[in-house]
Amino acid sequence: VSSVLQQTEQGNYRLDLSRSVILPKGIKSFEKNADVDVQLTFKGDVAGAQVAQVTPDGTLMSVRMRYSFVELPDTDYQPRAYHPMSGYLSDEYQDYATPFDQPLVQRFILRHRLQKVHPGPAPSEVVKPITYYLDPGVPEPIRSALLDGARWWETAFTRAGFINGFKVELLPADADPQDIRYNMIQWVHRATRGWSYGAALTDPRTGEIIKGQVTLGSLRVRQDYLIAKGLT
Repeated sequence: VSSVLQQTEQGNYRLDLSRSVILPKGIKSFEKNADVDVQLTFKGDVAGAQVAQVTPDGTLMSVRMRYSFVELPDTDYQPRAYHPMSGYLSDEYQDYATPFDQPLVQRFILRHRLQKVHPGPAPSEVVKPITYYLDPGVPEPIRSALLDGARWWETAFTRAGFINGFKVELLPADADPQDIRYNMIQWVHRATRGWSYGAALTDPRTGEIIKGQVTLGSLRVRQDYLIAKGLT
């Protein structure tokens, strides 16, 4: 954290152990992952512009950090080699056991596991659909619009031969977004402009996406409205 703040010209900060603590309510355990949240407080002299926007006193800044212990999936997944012209994201590692005439760096496409009930080129139902869950905190009418828009991908998967291969649902009331069994579309307030971010927790051995994470800034709809208004 200190290095990132320094590299981005947000100030020189050092960890203040007397103001850092494990957060009891941030200790959670699920079927396939366990999380521990800590609050780290950093002390500095002069805050950078972005730090000053989100802290009442730039000389002290607290950051919540999460340590996640995640069970790796089984080995039934088939990795796909990455090609730089594919448009995909990738994981990479160095495999020193590869033959001399093969690349040392191994790269795999980041993708969800999606298997047909009847393998082959013909259309087929899937063993388990890719399902994303929408944050119930999204207000209407944006919530309905997000569900309709995201569900457009159901048609795309069906036309690609994966019948019912993709679904979007509202997160159940008894579910927790930290549970890695739920791919999440979350609605987040933040100080910067309202663009969105996509991230994924992946199996470093294969590139399989264990949990997908879409973060929608709550200012996104206002940003899009202002752009459309300016264009028209």
